[in-house]
Amino acid sequence: MITPIATGIYTALGVAASAGVAAGAYAYASMWPDSRLFGTALTAPARPGELAFTFDDGPNATWTPKLLDVLASHNVRATFFVLGGRAKAQPELVQRTAKAGHLIGNHSWDHPNMARSSPEVIREQMTRTQDMLEQITGTAIKFFRPPYGARRPALFQIAREIGLNVVLWNAMTSDWSDPSPQRIAQRLNDKIERLWQMGRAANIVLHDGGHSDPQANRVASVTAAEKMIELYKGKVQFVTLDAWA
Repeated sequence: MITPIATGIYTALGVAASAGVAAGAYAYASMWPDSRLFGTALTAPARPGELAFTFDDGPNATWTPKLLDVLASHNVRATFFVLGGRAKAQPELVQRTAKAGHLIGNHSWDHPNMARSSPEVIREQMTRTQDMLEQITGTAIKFFRPPYGARRPALFQIAREIGLNVVLWNAMTSDWSDPSPQRIAQRLNDKIERLWQMGRAANIVLHDGGHSDPQANRVASVTAAEKMIELYKGKVQFVTLDAWA
């Protein structure tokens, strides 16, 4: 016989389990790059053999110029997702990046987790950065990568309203904390090969800056990028994200 106490316990367990499932579903929808539950983002099309380098959290006064030199030496164009606060501090570097033919994207003003941000904060982060980047570059900014890839339904709605395409990725490793360029490059190479076997292009994330440290050391990331360019040059087509929009 099930007593009222037991019934209460089972009910509480059921509620807790449901809450756990709901929390897990929200975490998946808001953070996992392949999730489309909250909205559709640009990742990469069915074009094996195409590779997009994207760089986040810049500009960085030391490492962004070195990265631009590497890209120029190989005649490769990339996409830079720029923080508004960093752009305000380094406008000439953003201008140099744009004039070199690279695509500039919006990465928020100061890198909050937008899955936990109010619609008002999301809008302010997007529009403030948008205004800054368009003032610096003199061109319309069309792409937005949410910090951490974190998103919620309001983010997609606001992005549409201000003319931004939300962008995620399908190839990333912890280059911001890994000191080994060889390991970073190898892990990304493994992901790229798997993507091409699946019939997908590769949308790679590396970091030329650091959202919590304007002087972040990005020698490993820049060196890994050069290793990968040397490996794939002449074998793939390097593209910027506007080729896939």
